[in-house]
Amino acid sequence: MSSRLLDYLGLTPHRAAAEPEPPNQSADEPGDYGVAVAALHADEPEVGPLRPAENKRLNRIKIFGAMGSILLLIGSLGTGDKLPVSQNPVAGVRVLSLPSRMYATALTLSIAGTLILVVAWLLIGRFAVGRLSVEVFHGKPPARRMTRRQADHTLLLWITPIIFAPPLLSKDVYSYLAQSAIAYLGMDPYTVSPLRGLPPDTPLYELAGSVPNIWKDTPAPYGPLFLWLGEHITAITGDNITVATFLHRLLALSGVAMIVWALPRLARRCGVSPIAALWLGAMNPLVILHLVGGIHNESLMLGMMLVGLELGLAAVDSTARLSSPRSRWLPSETGWLLLTGAAIIAMSAMIKATSIIALGFLGVALARRWGATLPALRHAPLREWWGRSRESFFTLLRSAALLGAVAGVVIVGICVGTGLGFGWTGTLSTGDIVRSWMSMPTALSVGAGFGGIWLGLGDHTQAILNIVRPLAQLIAAVFIVRWLLATLAGRIHPIGALGISMATIVLFSPFTQAWYLLWAVIPLAAWASDRWFRLGAIASSAFIATVVMPTSSNTTGIVVAQGLLAAIVTAAVLTALFFEDRPRWLPAGLRRHRSP
Repeated sequence: MSSRLLDYLGLTPHRAAAEPEPPNQSADEPGDYGVAVAALHADEPEVGPLRPAENKRLNRIKIFGAMGSILLLIGSLGTGDKLPVSQNPVAGVRVLSLPSRMYATALTLSIAGTLILVVAWLLIGRFAVGRLSVEVFHGKPPARRMTRRQADHTLLLWITPIIFAPPLLSKDVYSYLAQSAIAYLGMDPYTVSPLRGLPPDTPLYELAGSVPNIWKDTPAPYGPLFLWLGEHITAITGDNITVATFLHRLLALSGVAMIVWALPRLARRCGVSPIAALWLGAMNPLVILHLVGGIHNESLMLGMMLVGLELGLAAVDSTARLSSPRSRWLPSETGWLLLTGAAIIAMSAMIKATSIIALGFLGVALARRWGATLPALRHAPLREWWGRSRESFFTLLRSAALLGAVAGVVIVGICVGTGLGFGWTGTLSTGDIVRSWMSMPTALSVGAGFGGIWLGLGDHTQAILNIVRPLAQLIAAVFIVRWLLATLAGRIHPIGALGISMATIVLFSPFTQAWYLLWAVIPLAAWASDRWFRLGAIASSAFIATVVMPTSSNTTGIVVAQGLLAAIVTAAVLTALFFEDRPRWLPAGLRRHRSP
């Protein structure tokens, strides 16, 4: 077992004498890191714009998706679970409060709006990646694609109604408000919880009222840069929950804007269609529903990470010098671009720490520019390992020292400059108190715990979690090292390796939420063009977008079933009205020919 593991990691110095040497292998061949994963990528050719008839279909789909967003907006006014406990902005308003008095109808509208938005996204995909059963399934590019302007206008049209909706599908924004208020009042949000920091006798106590019970007595798990931004929002809005929520949504929108800016550029750098990357990444319904609608700070984290990566790779891929001609210790314009990219990635980690791994892949790309390669160790004698590795090792060390110094200056500067210190390093595991069914190690541990209870062995679920979760994170770390080595070997582009690493983190994370899928899908959209990746990403995005419904703990099963059935019927009828030229079930007088 151990020898197989070492061989898989490429650390086996030689084969046993009894085992014959495979043909065509020599001591100069490096390990096969990333060979299988590299098959996820293939360059895509550029194709022409849509024909007039296709433009008409595109416009119809755009309006159809916008209708889904409008239904979501109306339904969100009545599903109420995500509205603030106090300062409810629609309470008592004649028209706006009407959905809140018809919960079942509001739930139907919300679910129907989600279904319509997902269907519109799938339909418009034929103008980005092609038809699912034809071009995507057979790994062929479409004959024509929509333009970048059409993609941007579609995304803007679909997002606009969501901007004015209450928080969708999550109440995390109320935790942001409470934790930012604690920092604004001069307390440490990494040791003081909303329950203890905002009691009823404090001026901003209303900001803690809408925090979910599970998070009311927990410290902030977010980076100091994000809480510093929240402090300034609190300074502007005071205890006005509605305005503060809207300003946090503007932060989320700025993150989406950064994703829209960086993703096509990264895709072009990888040889993938920018429109295909935009459709799968930025136009993904999970972005609209969760990053914009749910107001999650992953929007800022991902946006800043991708912008920093694009700037850094633009410098690394450039033929210009990184150092100034006057002094090797001073950066040139291209060198400043590299340092700026690294600094922005470090800043993104001060929103949420996960994005710091992007710095590792940028560092490997820089080391490759300086001549580092993956040393051939698998079939070499042990005595030759250092000689083969020395040059690449010191080049990697030089790259790590440079980018590490930039990251260190940025992180220390933010921690000290904001006055919030380094307490965030001790609260990164706050989310582990939740047993999420989307987390593989958690689901397996809980399943094993139920099995033990069923067998009469007692409830050992927490003990299993305490073992399995750290083990899963260790396995994830091993895989990430493997993707770093695959990048060093030149088999996987840094963007692709980052996306695969993010997928590894999500898969083995002890705590997973629906929108965490975007951690992997968005960077991979710029690199992976394989049919199985795209089909899997499309199916999982559509499934998670529809399975997470705007319900609360008080919503009964019968109400959910009724709302779901009514939403499916509503979405089906509206789809037929939009896209079927002459529905047979309509009265003859209402049938009319529709242009394609």
